[in-house]
Amino acid sequence: MPDDPRRSASASTPARVEPVPGEPAATATVGGERAVLVADYHAGYEAGLRYERGVDVPSRAPDRRERLLALLERTRPDRLLVLGDLMHSIGDPGGAERGELEVLFESFPAELSVTVVKGNHDGRIETWLADGDDIRADVTVVPGDGVVLDDVGVCHGHTWPAPAVLESDVLCLGHEHPCVRLEDEVGGSRVERAWLRGRLDPAPFRDRPEYEGVSWLERVDESPPEMVVFPAFNDLVGGTWINVAGQSFLSPFVPAGLAEGEAYLLDGTRLGPYESV
Repeated sequence: MPDDPRRSASASTPARVEPVPGEPAATATVGGERAVLVADYHAGYEAGLRYERGVDVPSRAPDRRERLLALLERTRPDRLLVLGDLMHSIGDPGGAERGELEVLFESFPAELSVTVVKGNHDGRIETWLADGDDIRADVTVVPGDGVVLDDVGVCHGHTWPAPAVLESDVLCLGHEHPCVRLEDEVGGSRVERAWLRGRLDPAPFRDRPEYEGVSWLERVDESPPEMVVFPAFNDLVGGTWINVAGQSFLSPFVPAGLAEGEAYLLDGTRLGPYESV
């Protein structure tokens, strides 16, 4: 297929996306840089709850910020890669939300570069974050259908990924906020954030004209890319209970595009096929 300008040069070794134990985050090496990947930060979520639902919840912005800063200190990346929904409001960020993001970006290490994939909640974030006030000079905002960095494809997941993203070794996305409902022997239950990992299933992609020429869709002997669905970084936002019957997934290509999907807890516990957890 024709070269896509959003795709960088391929790496010589297979891409590896490694979850950070105990965290809703992963690391990868892209373009010779160490990157840490997170999804669905949803800055300003508490303000959104007050406006949308009339629910008054104290702001946890400082806690979110400190958790992300601790993660950066632990992993020491060159780049932070946000897989969409950095902010919560659909339009331009409001006062509390914008203030949260300004303090967050001012707290980042000076040498850190930031790439933000636009999510469905990110509105016109590029007019403020990258092209407007420029609270940091080293911020890149890319479309929600994604970009490829070496052989790691990233998108938000609320829309179909760009063709180049499907040609990557591994596709990373957010949007879904996967969770599992776990029950104990006495009938108690709890909900925990989870990872979903598997291979891309070609079925939902083959009939879409934009994917004509994607090699693994046309050659049965070629292994499909891996898919990694990230848990939400924001622990208040809830999500899709992937092991509860009747739950609707949010992404147009999940779960149909996920083959042999397995669930993992943040601590690395493998739960097995997500439907049977």
